[in-house]
Amino acid sequence: MPEITYREALNQAMAEELERDETVFLMGEEVAEYDGAYKVSKGLLERFGERRIVDSPISELGFTGLGVGAAMTGLRPIIEFMTFNFSILALDQVINSAAKMYYMSGGQISLPMVFRGPTGAALQLSAQHSQACETWYVHAPGIKLVTPGTPADAKGLLKAAIRDNDPVAFMEGELLYNVKGEVPDAEDGDFVIPLGQADVKREGSDVSIITHGKMVHVALQAAAKLQKEDVEVEVVDLRSLRPLDVEAILKSVHKTNRAVYLEEGWPYVGIGAQIVATIQEEAFDYLDAPVLRVTQADVPMPYAKNLEKLAKPDVNRVVAACNKVLYRN
Repeated sequence: MPEITYREALNQAMAEELERDETVFLMGEEVAEYDGAYKVSKGLLERFGERRIVDSPISELGFTGLGVGAAMTGLRPIIEFMTFNFSILALDQVINSAAKMYYMSGGQISLPMVFRGPTGAALQLSAQHSQACETWYVHAPGIKLVTPGTPADAKGLLKAAIRDNDPVAFMEGELLYNVKGEVPDAEDGDFVIPLGQADVKREGSDVSIITHGKMVHVALQAAAKLQKEDVEVEVVDLRSLRPLDVEAILKSVHKTNRAVYLEEGWPYVGIGAQIVATIQEEAFDYLDAPVLRVTQADVPMPYAKNLEKLAKPDVNRVVAACNKVLYRN
């Protein structure tokens, strides 16, 4: 399999789906003439034309609503947000229209569409452009949420999201676009990863780190560090937050009897709160220690580089949490 970047994997996924299904189209700010703000749509305008690769005005509420209407009529739009921070302007269309329409129409109207773009902090983009937006989307029934952490997962999950008949929020860690990994190409067959299936990125027996998206790499670094101290960490990459692979979470906890949840978002009513509640309800008798969470600090993201570093979850904090549930400190 060729080794390509995360952004190239996303580009491949969209190109293959645009080729396979003429109802698929891409719309967003600078996706066409400029090849996308992060070059994810590079070359797609030249290949598929301006009717299917559509530059939009700087109006998230407007072009998201246009996408919702297109999906209601049978098309499969991919709506790109330059960053999910900007999608806050379009939440009315996402939550009140896209997520609810199938239910409110009694199953008569499906909305097969994808909202995709970068999420979370990058480097010194300050509070308004550094938010991990997963919690806002995953809270609403009717919308699925996918957060791939590797190039292969990015391709396989995006293809599945585009084919899904429900609206899917597809969140890409902003610092992942240059990450490389082996990814099946078109010659390897139709590479699709079903939504709602977690993946064990590293086998272990002492403690489970459950995570998703960009934090998968932090978890793997923490696991490598702990291995030098003879601690075997299992890293469970959820990949989808809704639907959630509860079975994979419980299987890992049954195996290790200890768990740490790692996420980039804020702690208050975060994704980790749901995960901890699930483990407590379904696997309490298997736990040998309380489940701990490692998150961003409960503050708007600082601009100052030293404060930004302190606010983000990092390897040392994950290692400390693992040691705590192992009663090693």
